[in-house]
Amino acid sequence: MDLLNTLVEKGLRRELPTREEALAVLATSDDDLLEVVTAAGKVRRQWFGRRVKLNYLVNLKSGLCPEDCSYCSQRLGSKAEILKYTWLKPDEASQAAAAGVAGGAKRVCLVASGRGPTDRDVDRVSKTIEAIKEQNEGVEVCACLGLLSGGQAERLRAAGADAYNHNLNTSEGTYGDITTTHTYADRVDTVHQAQAAGLSACSGLIAGMGESDDDLVDVVFSLRELDPDSVPVNFLIPFEGTPLAKEWNLTPQRALRILAMVRFVCPDVEVRLAGGREVHLRSMQPLALHLANSIFLGDYLTSEGQAGQADLDMIADAGFEVEGAGTTTLPEHRTDSAAGGGCGSHSGGCAPCGDSEPAAQVPAAQAPDARTDLVAVRRRGAGTDLAPNA
Repeated sequence: MDLLNTLVEKGLRRELPTREEALAVLATSDDDLLEVVTAAGKVRRQWFGRRVKLNYLVNLKSGLCPEDCSYCSQRLGSKAEILKYTWLKPDEASQAAAAGVAGGAKRVCLVASGRGPTDRDVDRVSKTIEAIKEQNEGVEVCACLGLLSGGQAERLRAAGADAYNHNLNTSEGTYGDITTTHTYADRVDTVHQAQAAGLSACSGLIAGMGESDDDLVDVVFSLRELDPDSVPVNFLIPFEGTPLAKEWNLTPQRALRILAMVRFVCPDVEVRLAGGREVHLRSMQPLALHLANSIFLGDYLTSEGQAGQADLDMIADAGFEVEGAGTTTLPEHRTDSAAGGGCGSHSGGCAPCGDSEPAAQVPAAQAPDARTDLVAVRRRGAGTDLAPNA
């Protein structure tokens, strides 16, 4: 297929595809899916080999968020029956992080619900970062605390944070349809603040919220321009009790095409397979490893993932290897100004955490039946007395 040959050549040169080419990837048929995965896999292997970076989420504060992000189980007015608790103490968070590190995680992502941290919250998280680094030598720490205000990114960096996550989530044109309590520009500003402070920036998207192909290409092109080190790709987890509970728009094939498009647009960036992979990719998760070079181990913020050992088995069975602590995630040409890769987020909880004709939505006949049985609320790990999944 000429399109795929062109995209591979561009990816190996780190050249941006055209919008038409990106849209064409999303429009390929299921019959061509393996060819698409094979082509994007060549780009992934050029920059990341067969390494898979493991990341582990620690939910520092769960629920009761004042923001109204429609996708989020922790949003204002959410009726999702999730865990709700206030800030974990530094030693509690460090114990939770240690479970992920013991399971092979190279990076710990510290997430807290809310619009953004107060200065007192930054002090609290700084102590948590210090505790985690003291007890887990060599671990990378990413913070995901929402919208930052002046000087907060610098303080997190001084405390030892390596990265900061704040997702764009969807296109600028449709952002107001999913959130009204802050703006797309607010999110872009926070990513810029993290970058200016010397933190490795991480920013990604959530697919499956009813967006068009054009919306997906818009947000991924915006991410390419923003130039984060890591781009997490989340697939909406339609929690009962949230406004998007009925949005079941993804098939495994559609999810793989989205990942392939992200890889072609962001060839040398850490593409992370994030929240919702178990729900929407299901038995086709191993194919996604040919596109993404990073995943979360175990559970997410408010939803459960598959067993940590199952993640490790999947990586090995697919012919990939877990990235070691001594390996730099990003290609050499990116490491001069980066901390080694970014963090990611989720669609299992809130982390305040062109010219073409609009592309057609996936026809209803192709959409899967709602698999609500696959959406499991997290009841273990941080904030509970039960052992974590790692």
